[in-house]
Amino acid sequence: MNQEDGPEATATRRATGEAESSRASRGWWDRNADDYQAEHGAFLGDDRFVWGPEGLDEAEAALLGPAAGLRGRDVLEIGAGAAQCSRWLAAQGARPVALDLSHRQLRHALRIGSGAGPAAGGASRAGPGPAGPVALVQADAGALPFADGSFDLACSAYGAIPFVADPVRVMREVRRVLRPGGRWVFSVTHPLRWAFPDEPGPEGLSVAASYFDRTPYVEEDERGNAVYVEHHRTVGDRVRDVVAAGFRLVDLVEPEWPDWNTQEWGGWSPLRGRLIPGTAVFVCTRD
Repeated sequence: MNQEDGPEATATRRATGEAESSRASRGWWDRNADDYQAEHGAFLGDDRFVWGPEGLDEAEAALLGPAAGLRGRDVLEIGAGAAQCSRWLAAQGARPVALDLSHRQLRHALRIGSGAGPAAGGASRAGPGPAGPVALVQADAGALPFADGSFDLACSAYGAIPFVADPVRVMREVRRVLRPGGRWVFSVTHPLRWAFPDEPGPEGLSVAASYFDRTPYVEEDERGNAVYVEHHRTVGDRVRDVVAAGFRLVDLVEPEWPDWNTQEWGGWSPLRGRLIPGTAVFVCTRD
């Protein structure tokens, strides 16, 4: 499903575990963060919270709750990239922490926020920037470096969950660091899209693979080492993962492609977006 790496990467479907997936994700995002931000930075903005390529804004969707209710709330963003979502949260008066596995992605958060560099496994401030200070943490989402009950809300816009071999482990960590009544909202590639070629044009509208094939998508270098890994789950799998982690699913949002959005992003496009869903957003609560 990746569209960023060069021609040296060979795509395949094969088994892969947690350690290999984590190494591949860290390496891929460190290598490709510059190109990713150059290509998609204008769409993502410096302090905008968008759930996916369709352009569903948290400012309108309020999946974390009304914007006015975010003031004073402790929020963890997982797979934050350049922390655009966290910057929007800070502008609403929240206290966000932006966590990412990739050091290079967090360097872009610092570039936008004009602050000092992050330490691995530790926190730093991204500077005042246009939307207030944001704490940055480099860490694996499967081992969150926070005490139990540290946050009121947690969110992830295409971060971590599609790239981990054990999403239940990550979600149990999220539940651990959330306070009772906390909300966990995350977006992923819509599971239906895995049955179609990752192409934005008409060639991407014919089913080419089994929706039920959970074999991970892997891109390998010439030595057979994974350089990019993405894990497919069906809708039912995602629901069961949420429940197994101890959450209650309260909504599943499938954004429709809006008329104003004319961009193509990998296999996402106006053509495909008006026919099949590209993103799924899961809204969960911790009892």
